[in-house]
Amino acid sequence: MAETRSCERCGTPFEPKREHARFCSARCRVAWNRENWNQVNAQQQKWGSENWAEEGGDQPSAASALGWAIIAMRDTTERLGKVKSGDQPQAFAVIGEAVWWVTIVDATLVRYHPDAYEDTLAGSGAERGLIEGTFAGLRYVRNRMGYYADHADFIEPRLSDDNEHDAPITDWAWQSLPEPPVESLPPRGQEWEMSRYEAYQDHLADRTIGETFERAATFLILASRTVDGIGQLGESAD
Repeated sequence: MAETRSCERCGTPFEPKREHARFCSARCRVAWNRENWNQVNAQQQKWGSENWAEEGGDQPSAASALGWAIIAMRDTTERLGKVKSGDQPQAFAVIGEAVWWVTIVDATLVRYHPDAYEDTLAGSGAERGLIEGTFAGLRYVRNRMGYYADHADFIEPRLSDDNEHDAPITDWAWQSLPEPPVESLPPRGQEWEMSRYEAYQDHLADRTIGETFERAATFLILASRTVDGIGQLGESAD
């Protein structure tokens, strides 16, 4: 009989395809990651350092939350090169998960470690505009993909050079998109939405999935290495 185990999120029995598989589907893995990340942030915001000291526990520091997110980002972006391109639903799910984790790490650095983030940006020289535009474009993807547009609207699967086989998903490309409807948003919301859309068109559209995530993850890991308590976390993602 094939080995079965229970999904750590929904409890459904499943046959693991990998030795350390914990979830029955990509959807459950994404949901579990997001729920646990939200719990860490909720604890930080609810208690604060004084409350944690009164309770006699260790405060969940911003550095520890960042470290946890970097591990998840690294694991997800590495999985992009391992998912079979013929399984489009799985490939779309992993790309969506990578978008979520990259933007989470970016937001965490901006919020809790702005000096480290800005110093790393300043050191990027001529690449600064491309890096900032890449993250703005990814935020546009995060806010719309799966909610207002399908994954297939954003992502263009491609064939290999011989035009006979599916190319690896890292060679798939972001598609050019029409302008989003923004009339229902307040003026400031319209400005934000259009600036993110324009960043997507300028810095993601027609570029490959692999190029986008390599640039984003490389920058975030470099910035995180200057944060106390993180050190060389994510070294293997280079």
